[in-house]
Amino acid sequence: MIPRIRFQNKDQATFVRELRKRVNGYFKENNISRNANSHMVIKSIAMFLIYLVPYALVYLNILSGGWAILLAVVMGLGMAGIGMSVMHDANHGAYSSNPKVNNLLGICIHLIGGDVYNWKVQHNILHHTYTNIDGLDGDIDQDPLLRLSTEQKWEKGHKYQHIYAFFLYTLGTLLWAILDFVQYRRFTRLGLSPDGKLDKSKQFRKLVVYKIAYWSFIFVLPMVFSPFSWWQVVLGWLVMNLVAGFILTVTFQLAHVVEGVSFPIPSDEGKVENEWMIHQLKTTANFAKNSKFVTWFVGGLNFQIEHHLFPNICHVHYKKISDIVKATADEYGIIYNDNKTYMSAVYSHYKMLKELGMQPILAK
Repeated sequence: MIPRIRFQNKDQATFVRELRKRVNGYFKENNISRNANSHMVIKSIAMFLIYLVPYALVYLNILSGGWAILLAVVMGLGMAGIGMSVMHDANHGAYSSNPKVNNLLGICIHLIGGDVYNWKVQHNILHHTYTNIDGLDGDIDQDPLLRLSTEQKWEKGHKYQHIYAFFLYTLGTLLWAILDFVQYRRFTRLGLSPDGKLDKSKQFRKLVVYKIAYWSFIFVLPMVFSPFSWWQVVLGWLVMNLVAGFILTVTFQLAHVVEGVSFPIPSDEGKVENEWMIHQLKTTANFAKNSKFVTWFVGGLNFQIEHHLFPNICHVHYKKISDIVKATADEYGIIYNDNKTYMSAVYSHYKMLKELGMQPILAK
């Protein structure tokens, strides 16, 4: 069972009210929707094209040979782009004010090999609610291969994790094919549902149907109708996933496993010392806020603080509201973690991996 966790601190309530008031005021005063705009729609189309056009070129034998591997790399970029820039907002209910539009765009996760139900439980419920809390936030639970929290058990092999971790990150999306069934069993046993009600048999049927559709799209059709042999198709799929897995996993690690973030420990009664919004600020970091390309490609996930505080706001607005969030945090003396560039965030994550890989000092 998921333990009951309480985020309570009356002394921090004033900050929370003020921050929400200022962010809500920004949209009201400027008469701006909190959802997607024309820029977001154009970017969504671009991401789908980056993923589907290379598939079509290979499928129609327009480009072959060594070009096919390059196209698989491009598909990997598109796969990551769809995940970060389209699916992510939609499955947070941030893309549109119309739930049907969000649901329609949200199922594009099946097009890249994932599963809506598992993703919403893992990401929306567990990660966003219990950020960096060991045993609850699945994003930092990579035991026994990686130690991503100060509260996790240390193994001798962890002292090398700063060397091998980035290689493991390439496997992130490859595991979806297997882990989606494992996660479905675990999450349904816990009775977790992002929609408030759970129909296990219906969810399982959806999982099977969508997996068959994905495998048919990515394996069967190319093997039957393209000039490539089965091993070439599988190789292309592997390359695509290695690229996408690396980009997706590294991007999320730069937000929560870097220097300056905390790994809170609930009390025996399940109480966390900070109010939920303060908890998000302490466990999350931004990076490369001034890079237009990074912001465009990663779907605003470099503004991870703003995303965790306001997950129902479309990421195209994060840069503007980040000034409000930082100013309010500074005013109330609350830390605002921010790595100035993408590479400085990568280096910070590397150092954090190395630090967490060192044997903890035993208490005397």
